[in-house]
Amino acid sequence: MLDVLIIGGGVSGVSCALLLGSAHSKPFASDKKIAIISHQKASSLQDALFNNAYGIEAGKLGSELLVESLVHLSSVYPHIQQIPNEKVLKIEGENGNFSVTTNKNIYHTKLVVIGIGAGNPFTIEGLEEFVMPHQKANPEKNRIQLKNHDHLVKEGIYVCGVLAGWRSQLSIAAGSGAAVATDILTLWNGGVHVQVHDSVKK
Repeated sequence: MLDVLIIGGGVSGVSCALLLGSAHSKPFASDKKIAIISHQKASSLQDALFNNAYGIEAGKLGSELLVESLVHLSSVYPHIQQIPNEKVLKIEGENGNFSVTTNKNIYHTKLVVIGIGAGNPFTIEGLEEFVMPHQKANPEKNRIQLKNHDHLVKEGIYVCGVLAGWRSQLSIAAGSGAAVATDILTLWNGGVHVQVHDSVKK
């Protein structure tokens, strides 16, 4: 049983994983089992070129970021399990006991974070009732989002990035994934608000 399974290896999903991973030294997070399904074959990052993203060198390709961010995650936070080359087909269950079915396996997890793209149709069975037109995308693009309140779709299931209703900007998606991670860390910390910062100060 995982404590949290993140679906999506793009900006929002990996940002969520990085922040959760960085809290590993905290007593409330040290024993948590975290995994990310990193398959992102259809990610919009594949064609992206970044000249306007904070902290990223001008000219950086999105296709490079897709690879580099997962290498970063595995090198700095190896306790987070990366699951490549699997596509999620179905989510069922309830808060604290979800089953996530992929084309290869079934995973059991207490919490789910969905950080995939906003393309239509939405192909994960079990969440159809939450699919709606994207509120911050031009209608002709036919984008969708999942209904949510502050990233929470329903108890135990979070959504981040463009699928949460945010605009498609790298910094917005990254912040959305980080916001979900801090909400989960706060949950694990008994409701006491959590921020995780590394510092050069001793």
